[in-house]
Amino acid sequence: MKKFLTLISCVGLATLAYGQGPQASPAPKKKSSPPPQAAQHAQGPKTYTPAGHGPQHYTTTPSGSGRTMMQNKPTTRATSRTSSGLPFGRGKQNAVSAQKPTRTTAATATGGARSFSPRHFNLPSKSKPAAAVAPAVTFRQGARIQGSQHWAGSSYTVFRNYSPVWHDRFWWHNHFNNIVFVFGGWYYWNAGYWYPAWGYAPNAYYAYDGPIYAYNDLPPDQVIANVQASLQEQGYYHGEVDGVLGPLTRAAIADYQRDHGLYITSAIDEPTLAALGMV
Repeated sequence: MKKFLTLISCVGLATLAYGQGPQASPAPKKKSSPPPQAAQHAQGPKTYTPAGHGPQHYTTTPSGSGRTMMQNKPTTRATSRTSSGLPFGRGKQNAVSAQKPTRTTAATATGGARSFSPRHFNLPSKSKPAAAVAPAVTFRQGARIQGSQHWAGSSYTVFRNYSPVWHDRFWWHNHFNNIVFVFGGWYYWNAGYWYPAWGYAPNAYYAYDGPIYAYNDLPPDQVIANVQASLQEQGYYHGEVDGVLGPLTRAAIADYQRDHGLYITSAIDEPTLAALGMV
């Protein structure tokens, strides 16, 4: 009996062991991928660059978060400009003035009218200047000042009417009381202007044939020297103040007249002296 019970127990244990047996290890759990929207949110905002434009930033949020798509405003703002390069609203007058350069003079820099006080210069006016500095002009009977027919106004009447005449010194003294000798030539004063007295001396020298406005009752060489000094201060004349109305001085006068809207006479006339603040 005892052996039978022992046999039964062994058979039962063997059957139990066979029923449990070795079991296969479970397969690893596959990691699920997050939804596309969640993945995008985890990676941060993306940058989209439309064709032909710079980068623009868009921030997206997961679906169902209760928020909508937002577009970040660009950090810089473009300014609308006209075809002339000026912003809209500046006006046509500003556009025109921006295209036209303005030359700064002493008068515009101070904000008021220019004034030039007369000076006296020590000039060697008893000797002729070198031909290289101011070549002598020749007498031309009945000649007219070129271009003077286009200079309108009473201030230019003397230039339109001027024509050189030849007389001896006795004739000049009988007709004019104020005659001076400057740089090898003789000049007579008439109605506010100095003129060359052709024929007063056979070998007289003149650098310019035409009227010279008699500024402040000065002789012609001092008038010319004052004009040279004024133009020199404003950057138009770069020669010496010598009182000779030669090519360099006349070119400087022409440049000044052109910049100030005057007739280009290349001569010392009343409107030019007025613009210089001398009269």
